[in-house]
Amino acid sequence: MRVEFGAVDHVDRQDGTPIAATYDSRLKLVELYEQYGFSTFHITEHHFTPLGLAPSPLIFLAAASRITRRIRFAPLVLIATLYNPLRLAVEICMMDHLTNGRIEIGLGRGVSPYELGFYGIDPKDTPAIYKESVEVLMAALTEDEVTYHGERFHFSKVPMELKPLQKPHPPLWYGTANPETAARAACENANIVSLQRAIDARVPISRYKEEWQKVHGGSGKKMPHAGITRHIYVAETDAKAEERGRLGVDKFFHSLEYLWLKFGAAPVGLENARRSREEALLAGSPETVRRKIEQQIEESGANYFVARFAYGNLTHQESVRSLELFATEVMPHFQ
Repeated sequence: MRVEFGAVDHVDRQDGTPIAATYDSRLKLVELYEQYGFSTFHITEHHFTPLGLAPSPLIFLAAASRITRRIRFAPLVLIATLYNPLRLAVEICMMDHLTNGRIEIGLGRGVSPYELGFYGIDPKDTPAIYKESVEVLMAALTEDEVTYHGERFHFSKVPMELKPLQKPHPPLWYGTANPETAARAACENANIVSLQRAIDARVPISRYKEEWQKVHGGSGKKMPHAGITRHIYVAETDAKAEERGRLGVDKFFHSLEYLWLKFGAAPVGLENARRSREEALLAGSPETVRRKIEQQIEESGANYFVARFAYGNLTHQESVRSLELFATEVMPHFQ
């Protein structure tokens, strides 16, 4: 079984650890991801919550680009609803040149009504705002001049001095559990990642593969990534890995639920997150983790696996050791 591996990070708050130290730790891990052959590093975007100490993913990735040479960068996701799309376009172009063509574009509308609300955005308006934002963004990345008149955005003859290095634009990513969204991503030749349980992820991934074959099957193109993501903790024994990994995941999900619990609500987004917790952690010895990944890849149909090694209150040394065991004793089995 051949599987490509990526790594993901929320850069979530660690109790008692200075924020600068967390940044240093996570950047050192990015260097190791490249050293060990991970193809892509993903980072999330969250605001006003301990879940995310990197509310500007592109700033973090700009720093990561200076200490790496090969690994690619794909935010999962940039919350397009919160950006002026022209500003987002020029920052993506900057990143494409700073990384020598290693940036990719993950886009989403934002799942937390509280994070959006703090910026004055009514969650019910996000689909329309997101649609216009993406339309302007793609025009800005691919056209010499942008003219756009919608309900939210109005631009007239804006000259696009900055263009991306990758043509016509950097590769696209979407995080989705929706089969129809997965099908649209397949038509665009974009990548997808699912946070769902493996058996649930099989539905959008199967839909993605089916649609991609219809649209691109005879083109000679390589199918993009259709992946799943999990928290990983590898140790010498199953018992040790389960104990430390579970403590890390418990802290991580406490941060994930922070805003919902603070405001006393439990909407669908929170319930979906709690369901994903059932399979969030793959912990054990190298042999155990290999077996678990094989099972989840088979159940989901994924061709890409995104691992998280730093989360909750795991120490830097624990994350590094887990990563080392994964890279040397788990990954080779899939390559």
